[in-house]
Amino acid sequence: MDMSNPTGECFLPKEVNVMKTKEDKPWSPYVAGALSGFLIILSVWATGNYFGTSTTFVRGTGMIEKIFGPEHVAGLEYFTKFVPQIDWQWMFVVGIAIGSFISAIMSGSFKWKGVPDMWKVRFGPSGIKRGAVAFAGGIIAMFGARMAGG
Repeated sequence: MDMSNPTGECFLPKEVNVMKTKEDKPWSPYVAGALSGFLIILSVWATGNYFGTSTTFVRGTGMIEKIFGPEHVAGLEYFTKFVPQIDWQWMFVVGIAIGSFISAIMSGSFKWKGVPDMWKVRFGPSGIKRGAVAFAGGIIAMFGARMAGG
């Protein structure tokens, strides 16, 4: 962590600094991290559940697979333990997407972009390249999360 940058601001040219809000005041990453940690503690205390999303994506895949091969899904040991269905965690992921959208609208930072400015500056304007790298990164992150049991 770069302690010489306490605001968490990106060091890019001013016209591509995507961390700014309409007030030009980004959240402190320390405050945001502390609030997130506090929210997780409250969640565990109130419900006994930890925040997590990786199981939701696997369950979502199982729900899609049930459309094409329900007997195959029924025969998988994993899906007897983690039934492919909509549950609180699945709704949590939907809430993350909705909350992110509302936050972006309220901060004035929402923009429809196929390729973010930060990516263009570093790697060029190719949407296909951006999509391929994002997809590969998602696979690696999901693989790691599943390996860790999360």
